[in-house]
Amino acid sequence: MIKNGIDCIEQYDSSFRGKRLGLITSVAGLTAGFESTINVLHQKYHLAAMFSPEHGVRGNVPAGGMVDTYTDSVTGVKVYSLYSGDSHRMTREMLDAVDMVVYDIQDVGTRYYTYLYTMLYALEDCAGAGKEFVILDRVNPLGDRVEGNVLKPEFKSFVGGFPLAMRYGLTIGEFAGMADDVLGLHAQLSVIPVEGWKRDMLYPETGRCWIPPSMGLPGFDAALMYPGLCLFEGTNLSEGRGTTRPFMEIGAPFVDARELTDAMQAKGLKGVAFTTAYFTPAASKYEGEACQGVNLYVTDMREVSPVEVGMTLLYEIMDRYGEEARFLPPVKEGGRQFIELLCGSDILTRQKKSLSELLEEFGGESRSFSEQKKRYHLYE
Repeated sequence: MIKNGIDCIEQYDSSFRGKRLGLITSVAGLTAGFESTINVLHQKYHLAAMFSPEHGVRGNVPAGGMVDTYTDSVTGVKVYSLYSGDSHRMTREMLDAVDMVVYDIQDVGTRYYTYLYTMLYALEDCAGAGKEFVILDRVNPLGDRVEGNVLKPEFKSFVGGFPLAMRYGLTIGEFAGMADDVLGLHAQLSVIPVEGWKRDMLYPETGRCWIPPSMGLPGFDAALMYPGLCLFEGTNLSEGRGTTRPFMEIGAPFVDARELTDAMQAKGLKGVAFTTAYFTPAASKYEGEACQGVNLYVTDMREVSPVEVGMTLLYEIMDRYGEEARFLPPVKEGGRQFIELLCGSDILTRQKKSLSELLEEFGGESRSFSEQKKRYHLYE
Protein backbone atom coordinates (compact mmCIF):
# COMPACT_ATOMS: atom_id res chain seq x y z
CA MET A 1 0.00 0.00 0.00
CA ILE A 2 1.13 3.53 -0.75
CA LYS A 3 2.06 5.48 2.40
CA ASN A 4 1.09 9.12 2.81
CA GLY A 5 3.15 11.50 4.92
CA ILE A 6 1.19 10.82 8.12
CA ASP A 7 1.95 7.11 7.76
CA CYS A 8 5.68 7.90 7.83
CA ILE A 9 5.67 10.39 10.71
CA GLU A 10 7.66 8.21 13.13
CA GLN A 11 10.69 8.55 10.86
CA TYR A 12 10.58 12.31 11.56
CA ASP A 13 9.75 12.07 15.27
CA SER A 14 12.51 14.45 16.39
CA SER A 15 11.09 17.23 14.22
CA PHE A 16 7.90 17.35 16.31
CA ARG A 17 9.11 16.60 19.84
CA GLY A 18 8.99 19.48 22.31
CA LYS A 19 7.11 21.82 20.01
CA ARG A 20 3.64 23.32 20.22
CA LEU A 21 1.95 22.01 17.10
CA GLY A 22 -0.88 23.63 15.18
CA LEU A 23 -2.73 21.32 12.79
CA ILE A 24 -4.66 22.18 9.65
CA THR A 25 -6.66 19.11 8.67
CA SER A 26 -10.00 17.77 7.52
CA VAL A 27 -12.15 14.66 7.76
CA ALA A 28 -9.92 12.88 5.22
CA GLY A 29 -6.82 13.43 7.35
CA LEU A 30 -6.45 9.74 8.19
CA THR A 31 -3.65 7.22 8.39
CA ALA A 32 -3.65 4.02 6.34
CA GLY A 33 -5.15 2.41 9.45
CA PHE A 34 -8.01 4.94 9.52
CA GLU A 35 -6.78 6.81 12.58
CA SER A 36 -7.21 10.58 12.36
CA THR A 37 -4.15 12.79 12.16
CA ILE A 38 -5.74 14.76 15.01
CA ASN A 39 -5.49 11.72 17.28
CA VAL A 40 -1.95 10.85 16.18
CA LEU A 41 -0.57 14.30 16.94
CA HIS A 42 -2.63 14.69 20.12
CA GLN A 43 -1.43 11.37 21.54
CA LYS A 44 2.21 11.54 20.47
CA TYR A 45 3.05 15.24 20.68
CA HIS A 46 1.83 18.58 22.03
CA LEU A 47 -1.14 19.50 19.85
CA ALA A 48 -1.67 23.09 20.93
CA ALA A 49 -4.21 24.28 18.35
CA MET A 50 -6.13 23.27 15.25
CA PHE A 51 -7.08 25.40 12.27
CA SER A 52 -10.26 24.69 10.34
CA PRO A 53 -10.61 24.93 6.56
CA GLU A 54 -13.90 24.80 4.64
CA HIS A 55 -16.15 21.95 5.92
CA GLY A 56 -14.47 21.99 9.36
CA VAL A 57 -11.80 19.69 10.80
CA ARG A 58 -14.47 17.02 11.39
CA GLY A 59 -16.17 17.48 7.98
CA ASN A 60 -19.50 18.55 9.45
CA VAL A 61 -19.96 21.93 7.71
CA PRO A 62 -21.61 22.10 4.24
CA ALA A 63 -19.94 23.68 1.21
CA GLY A 64 -19.58 27.42 1.64
CA GLY A 65 -20.74 27.27 5.28
CA MET A 66 -18.88 29.55 7.67
CA VAL A 67 -16.77 27.89 10.39
CA ASP A 68 -16.65 29.36 13.88
CA THR A 69 -13.77 29.22 16.35
CA TYR A 70 -14.52 26.68 19.09
CA THR A 71 -13.03 24.05 21.40
CA ASP A 72 -12.88 20.50 20.03
CA SER A 73 -14.94 18.25 22.29
CA VAL A 74 -12.72 15.20 21.73
CA THR A 75 -9.27 16.66 22.40
CA GLY A 76 -10.09 19.85 24.30
CA VAL A 77 -7.92 21.73 21.80
CA LYS A 78 -9.00 25.15 20.52
CA VAL A 79 -9.99 25.18 16.85
CA TYR A 80 -9.45 28.47 15.02
CA SER A 81 -11.41 29.16 11.86
CA LEU A 82 -9.60 29.72 8.56
CA TYR A 83 -12.93 29.81 6.71
CA SER A 84 -15.01 32.57 8.21
CA GLY A 85 -16.76 35.55 6.68
CA ASP A 86 -14.02 37.90 7.86
CA SER A 87 -10.80 36.26 6.76
CA HIS A 88 -9.03 33.11 5.64
CA ARG A 89 -5.77 34.24 7.24
CA MET A 90 -3.87 33.21 10.36
CA THR A 91 -3.87 35.99 12.95
CA ARG A 92 -1.13 36.89 15.40
CA GLU A 93 -3.17 35.22 18.16
CA MET A 94 -3.25 31.96 16.22
CA LEU A 95 0.43 32.02 15.38
CA ASP A 96 1.47 32.91 18.92
CA ALA A 97 -0.18 29.68 20.12
CA VAL A 98 2.16 27.42 18.13
CA ASP A 99 5.78 26.83 17.16
CA MET A 100 5.02 24.79 14.07
CA VAL A 101 2.03 24.48 11.74
CA VAL A 102 1.35 21.01 10.27
CA TYR A 103 -0.85 20.61 7.20
CA ASP A 104 -2.56 17.29 6.40
CA ILE A 105 -5.49 17.46 4.00
CA GLN A 106 -6.26 15.19 1.06
CA ASP A 107 -6.10 17.31 -2.07
CA VAL A 108 -8.02 16.53 -5.27
CA GLY A 109 -5.65 17.96 -7.87
CA THR A 110 -8.03 20.67 -9.09
CA ARG A 111 -7.44 24.43 -8.99
CA TYR A 112 -10.86 25.38 -7.58
CA TYR A 113 -10.50 23.40 -4.35
CA THR A 114 -10.33 25.86 -1.44
CA TYR A 115 -8.04 23.67 0.67
CA LEU A 116 -5.23 24.66 -1.68
CA TYR A 117 -5.49 28.30 -0.70
CA THR A 118 -5.96 27.55 2.99
CA MET A 119 -2.53 25.93 2.69
CA LEU A 120 -1.09 28.78 0.60
CA TYR A 121 -2.29 31.52 2.94
CA ALA A 122 -1.01 29.61 5.97
CA LEU A 123 2.35 29.14 4.26
CA GLU A 124 2.55 32.87 3.59
CA ASP A 125 1.51 33.74 7.16
CA CYS A 126 4.00 31.31 8.70
CA ALA A 127 6.77 32.65 6.48
CA GLY A 128 5.99 36.17 7.65
CA ALA A 129 5.96 35.12 11.32
CA GLY A 130 9.05 32.91 11.14
CA LYS A 131 7.10 29.76 12.03
CA GLU A 132 7.93 26.28 10.75
CA PHE A 133 5.48 24.85 8.23
CA VAL A 134 5.34 21.10 7.64
CA ILE A 135 3.25 19.34 5.02
CA LEU A 136 2.34 15.69 5.50
CA ASP A 137 2.17 15.02 1.80
CA ARG A 138 -0.53 12.94 0.13
CA VAL A 139 -0.94 11.46 -3.32
CA ASN A 140 -2.59 13.53 -6.03
CA PRO A 141 -5.67 11.41 -6.89
CA LEU A 142 -5.57 12.63 -10.49
CA GLY A 143 -1.92 11.79 -11.07
CA ASP A 144 0.50 13.79 -13.19
CA ARG A 145 -1.78 14.82 -16.05
CA VAL A 146 -2.41 18.53 -16.69
CA GLU A 147 -5.58 19.96 -18.26
CA GLY A 148 -7.22 23.32 -18.79
CA ASN A 149 -6.08 26.91 -18.81
CA VAL A 150 -3.84 28.70 -16.31
CA LEU A 151 -5.47 31.26 -14.02
CA LYS A 152 -4.85 34.90 -14.95
CA PRO A 153 -3.74 37.18 -12.08
CA GLU A 154 -6.69 39.57 -12.37
CA PHE A 155 -9.09 36.68 -11.65
CA LYS A 156 -7.43 35.64 -8.40
CA SER A 157 -9.83 34.51 -5.65
CA PHE A 158 -10.26 31.84 -2.98
CA VAL A 159 -11.31 29.38 -5.70
CA GLY A 160 -8.24 30.28 -7.72
CA GLY A 161 -5.43 31.89 -5.75
CA PHE A 162 -2.38 30.89 -7.81
CA PRO A 163 -1.59 30.52 -11.55
CA LEU A 164 -2.28 26.79 -11.77
CA ALA A 165 -3.91 24.81 -14.56
CA MET A 166 -7.39 23.47 -13.81
CA ARG A 167 -5.96 19.98 -13.36
CA TYR A 168 -2.40 20.66 -12.29
CA GLY A 169 -0.60 17.35 -11.67
CA LEU A 170 1.21 18.16 -8.41
CA THR A 171 0.92 16.88 -4.86
CA ILE A 172 0.13 19.46 -2.19
CA GLY A 173 3.75 19.28 -1.04
CA GLU A 174 5.01 19.93 -4.56
CA PHE A 175 2.60 22.83 -4.95
CA ALA A 176 3.86 24.32 -1.68
CA GLY A 177 7.42 24.17 -2.98
CA MET A 178 6.34 25.83 -6.21
CA ALA A 179 4.46 28.59 -4.40
CA ASP A 180 7.32 29.21 -1.99
CA ASP A 181 9.72 29.63 -4.93
CA VAL A 182 7.48 31.63 -7.27
CA LEU A 183 6.29 33.99 -4.53
CA GLY A 184 9.74 34.29 -2.93
CA LEU A 185 8.40 33.45 0.53
CA HIS A 186 11.58 31.82 1.91
CA ALA A 187 9.37 29.85 4.28
CA GLN A 188 10.70 27.31 6.79
CA LEU A 189 8.99 24.64 4.71
CA SER A 190 9.41 20.89 5.13
CA VAL A 191 7.57 18.13 3.29
CA ILE A 192 7.22 14.63 4.72
CA PRO A 193 6.92 12.70 1.47
CA VAL A 194 4.66 9.95 0.23
CA GLU A 195 6.30 6.54 -0.07
CA GLY A 196 5.73 4.14 -2.96
CA TRP A 197 3.68 6.47 -5.18
CA LYS A 198 4.48 6.88 -8.87
CA ARG A 199 3.27 10.21 -10.16
CA ASP A 200 1.29 8.81 -13.09
CA MET A 201 -0.84 6.71 -10.68
CA LEU A 202 -4.53 7.49 -10.39
CA TYR A 203 -6.13 6.97 -7.00
CA PRO A 204 -7.69 3.52 -7.64
CA GLU A 205 -4.18 2.27 -8.43
CA THR A 206 -2.76 3.23 -5.02
CA GLY A 207 -4.45 0.44 -3.05
CA ARG A 208 -5.99 2.94 -0.64
CA CYS A 209 -9.69 3.33 0.15
CA TRP A 210 -11.31 6.51 -1.11
CA ILE A 211 -12.10 8.75 1.85
CA PRO A 212 -14.32 11.63 0.64
CA PRO A 213 -12.24 14.80 1.15
CA SER A 214 -15.52 16.74 1.21
CA MET A 215 -19.20 15.94 0.92
CA GLY A 216 -19.36 16.91 -2.75
CA LEU A 217 -16.82 14.28 -3.80
CA PRO A 218 -18.14 10.97 -2.46
CA GLY A 219 -16.19 8.81 -4.91
CA PHE A 220 -13.15 8.89 -7.17
CA ASP A 221 -15.17 9.34 -10.37
CA ALA A 222 -16.63 12.58 -9.02
CA ALA A 223 -13.14 13.82 -8.16
CA LEU A 224 -11.89 12.81 -11.60
CA MET A 225 -14.64 14.76 -13.36
CA TYR A 226 -14.44 17.71 -10.97
CA PRO A 227 -11.91 19.73 -13.07
CA GLY A 228 -14.54 20.03 -15.81
CA LEU A 229 -17.89 19.67 -14.07
CA CYS A 230 -17.17 22.14 -11.23
CA LEU A 231 -17.60 24.92 -13.79
CA PHE A 232 -21.36 24.36 -13.61
CA GLU A 233 -21.27 25.88 -10.14
CA GLY A 234 -20.97 29.18 -11.97
CA THR A 235 -24.20 28.57 -13.90
CA ASN A 236 -27.89 28.18 -13.09
CA LEU A 237 -27.59 24.46 -13.90
CA SER A 238 -27.56 21.99 -11.02
CA GLU A 239 -24.14 20.32 -10.72
CA GLY A 240 -25.75 17.48 -8.78
CA ARG A 241 -25.32 18.88 -5.27
CA GLY A 242 -28.16 17.67 -3.11
CA THR A 243 -28.24 14.33 -4.95
CA THR A 244 -26.27 11.10 -4.59
CA ARG A 245 -24.18 11.99 -7.66
CA PRO A 246 -22.63 15.45 -7.27
CA PHE A 247 -20.50 16.44 -10.27
CA MET A 248 -21.73 13.33 -12.08
CA GLU A 249 -25.14 14.60 -13.16
CA ILE A 250 -25.98 17.98 -14.63
CA GLY A 251 -29.42 19.38 -15.28
CA ALA A 252 -32.21 21.87 -14.65
CA PRO A 253 -36.01 22.04 -14.90
CA PHE A 254 -35.78 23.49 -18.41
CA VAL A 255 -33.56 20.73 -19.87
CA ASP A 256 -34.89 17.86 -22.01
CA ALA A 257 -32.99 14.80 -20.77
CA ARG A 258 -33.36 12.65 -23.89
CA GLU A 259 -32.46 15.48 -26.26
CA LEU A 260 -29.33 16.46 -24.34
CA THR A 261 -28.21 12.86 -23.75
CA ASP A 262 -28.50 11.97 -27.43
CA ALA A 263 -26.53 15.07 -28.38
CA MET A 264 -23.71 14.31 -25.93
CA GLN A 265 -23.48 10.63 -26.81
CA ALA A 266 -23.17 11.58 -30.48
CA LYS A 267 -20.02 13.61 -29.78
CA GLY A 268 -17.96 10.47 -29.15
CA LEU A 269 -15.99 11.85 -26.23
CA LYS A 270 -13.38 9.37 -25.01
CA GLY A 271 -13.69 7.60 -21.68
CA VAL A 272 -17.18 8.78 -20.76
CA ALA A 273 -20.78 7.77 -21.43
CA PHE A 274 -24.02 9.70 -20.94
CA THR A 275 -27.47 8.54 -19.88
CA THR A 276 -30.65 10.44 -19.14
CA ALA A 277 -30.94 11.94 -15.67
CA TYR A 278 -34.17 12.72 -13.80
CA PHE A 279 -33.54 14.04 -10.31
CA THR A 280 -34.86 16.31 -7.57
CA PRO A 281 -32.11 17.92 -5.49
CA ALA A 282 -32.64 17.75 -1.73
CA ALA A 283 -30.44 20.84 -1.29
CA SER A 284 -28.62 23.56 -3.21
CA LYS A 285 -29.92 24.70 -6.63
CA TYR A 286 -33.49 23.68 -7.49
CA GLU A 287 -34.06 22.19 -4.06
CA GLY A 288 -37.31 20.19 -4.25
CA GLU A 289 -37.76 20.82 -7.99
CA ALA A 290 -37.77 18.11 -10.65
CA CYS A 291 -34.79 18.42 -13.00
CA GLN A 292 -33.73 16.69 -16.19
CA GLY A 293 -30.27 16.39 -17.70
CA VAL A 294 -27.45 13.91 -18.15
CA ASN A 295 -25.72 11.34 -15.99
CA LEU A 296 -22.01 10.88 -16.67
CA TYR A 297 -20.23 7.54 -16.31
CA VAL A 298 -16.46 7.16 -16.58
CA THR A 299 -15.72 4.20 -18.85
CA ASP A 300 -11.94 4.71 -18.98
CA MET A 301 -10.28 6.81 -16.27
CA ARG A 302 -7.13 7.28 -18.35
CA GLU A 303 -8.83 8.17 -21.62
CA VAL A 304 -11.34 10.67 -20.27
CA SER A 305 -10.47 14.38 -20.38
CA PRO A 306 -12.65 16.03 -17.70
CA VAL A 307 -12.07 19.61 -18.84
CA GLU A 308 -12.92 18.77 -22.45
CA VAL A 309 -16.05 16.92 -21.30
CA GLY A 310 -17.13 19.77 -19.03
CA MET A 311 -16.60 22.45 -21.65
CA THR A 312 -18.29 20.43 -24.38
CA LEU A 313 -21.33 19.87 -22.17
CA LEU A 314 -21.42 23.53 -21.14
CA TYR A 315 -21.31 24.72 -24.76
CA GLU A 316 -24.01 22.24 -25.79
CA ILE A 317 -26.36 23.37 -23.01
CA MET A 318 -25.75 27.07 -23.67
CA ASP A 319 -26.39 26.55 -27.40
CA ARG A 320 -29.61 24.61 -26.80
CA TYR A 321 -31.06 26.51 -23.85
CA GLY A 322 -29.44 29.93 -24.16
CA GLU A 323 -32.60 31.80 -23.24
CA GLU A 324 -32.87 29.89 -19.95
CA ALA A 325 -29.35 28.63 -19.24
CA ARG A 326 -27.09 31.41 -18.00
CA PHE A 327 -24.08 32.27 -15.91
CA LEU A 328 -24.79 33.38 -12.36
CA PRO A 329 -24.41 37.08 -11.52
CA PRO A 330 -21.56 38.28 -9.28
CA VAL A 331 -22.03 37.51 -5.59
CA LYS A 332 -20.93 41.04 -4.74
CA GLU A 333 -21.99 44.13 -6.67
CA GLY A 334 -19.20 45.18 -9.00
CA GLY A 335 -17.43 41.85 -8.56
CA ARG A 336 -16.64 39.21 -11.12
CA GLN A 337 -19.03 36.47 -12.10
CA PHE A 338 -18.36 33.17 -10.35
CA ILE A 339 -17.82 31.43 -13.69
CA GLU A 340 -14.95 33.86 -14.35
CA LEU A 341 -13.36 33.09 -10.98
CA LEU A 342 -13.65 29.34 -11.61
CA CYS A 343 -12.41 29.61 -15.16
CA GLY A 344 -9.64 31.99 -14.14
CA SER A 345 -10.39 34.25 -17.10
CA ASP A 346 -13.22 35.92 -19.01
CA ILE A 347 -12.92 33.55 -21.95
CA LEU A 348 -16.51 32.35 -21.46
CA THR A 349 -18.17 35.68 -20.66
CA ARG A 350 -16.42 38.29 -22.79
CA GLN A 351 -14.13 36.60 -25.32
CA LYS A 352 -16.78 34.04 -26.26
CA LYS A 353 -14.58 31.82 -28.42
CA SER A 354 -15.82 28.74 -30.20
CA LEU A 355 -15.38 25.43 -28.40
CA SER A 356 -12.56 24.36 -30.71
CA GLU A 357 -10.75 27.69 -30.21
CA LEU A 358 -11.16 27.45 -26.46
CA LEU A 359 -9.88 23.87 -26.26
CA GLU A 360 -6.91 24.74 -28.48
CA GLU A 361 -6.00 27.68 -26.22
CA PHE A 362 -6.44 25.55 -23.11
CA GLY A 363 -4.23 22.85 -24.61
CA GLY A 364 -1.39 25.29 -25.19
CA GLU A 365 -1.57 26.62 -21.64
CA SER A 366 -1.72 23.17 -20.10
CA ARG A 367 1.31 21.99 -22.07
CA SER A 368 3.27 25.04 -20.96
CA PHE A 369 2.31 24.53 -17.31
CA SER A 370 3.18 20.85 -17.52
CA GLU A 371 6.74 21.81 -18.41
CA GLN A 372 6.92 24.57 -15.81
CA LYS A 373 5.90 22.31 -12.92
CA LYS A 374 8.56 19.64 -13.54
CA ARG A 375 11.21 21.50 -11.57
CA TYR A 376 9.11 21.09 -8.41
CA HIS A 377 8.52 17.33 -8.70
CA LEU A 378 9.38 15.29 -5.60
CA TYR A 379 8.41 11.95 -7.16
CA GLU A 380 9.27 10.06 -10.30
